Amino acid sequence: MMRGTSIAHMRLKRVLLITAALPALTFAVPLSSAQLRNPFAGNAKAAKAGEYEFRINCALCHGLGARGGGRGPDLTIAKKPHAKTDPDMFQTISTGIPGTAMPANGTNGQGVGMTEAEIWEIVTYIRSIEVKAPAKPLGNAAQGKELFYGNAYCSGCHMVNGKGGRIGPDLSSVGGSRRTEALIESIRKPSAKLAWGLTEPTKEFPQEYEEVTVVTEDGQQFKGTTLNEDSFSIQMIDTSEQLHFFDKDELKSYQVTRKSLMPAYNPDMLSDEDLNDIIAFLQAAAQ
Repeated sequence: MMRGTSIAHMRLKRVLLITAALPALTFAVPLSSAQLRNPFAGNAKAAKAGEYEFRINCALCHGLGARGGGRGPDLTIAKKPHAKTDPDMFQTISTGIPGTAMPANGTNGQGVGMTEAEIWEIVTYIRSIEVKAPAKPLGNAAQGKELFYGNAYCSGCHMVNGKGGRIGPDLSSVGGSRRTEALIESIRKPSAKLAWGLTEPTKEFPQEYEEVTVVTEDGQQFKGTTLNEDSFSIQMIDTSEQLHFFDKDELKSYQVTRKSLMPAYNPDMLSDEDLNDIIAFLQAAAQ
């Protein structure tokens, strides 16, 4: 009887000791790297390693040199809405940005997923190539706004800060995420860099802003851009901003092309001066 009581007492004492130690163990657990400072900040060797990781995991969308691609913004611009600090950028790369084409680490079919150290190296690389001083606008933003919503008719397809059309991409933030040269090219040669989506059956990113022409069995024709498409159906928005959903086996024909509905604004249609004014407006709208 005494022995049993002694064993029970010893077990109870051990439980109490373990319980008492739990708070100390909790404090011993390291914080997430996203809550810490960048361990490689200013490290040229880490930045070089980050450039290599960037090429493998990020350049598909953001372009070589991080100057922006068909889908991802220019990361050499110092002002980034989702990455004001290094920990912010670490978190963005790790978990992605919901509702956008920015995926979480290791989920976009590119690369094999990065360690925390490799993500910090990419952050260090991006910081090392940022252009600290914003470029001075080439044109007049007020005049550009009049053109955007007026004679240039950009607002017929594009929206800025809630005002405009829905056929083309929302341009509210494009002036803060793309270089001036990229904006000029997208207006002068809109079909030059349409963003390719991933081609796997389980692709995360649908093809965006491709031109689609649909002909129904009764001969009606609809032209617009694809919103969603799978093996059996297609959803589109036409040039009148009407949404349509079609079963493919009920169509007479449908054709998707890597061509933009947007016309190429050559200098005869839009002078260099007017183009610079529109770009100045887009840059001002993104502030």
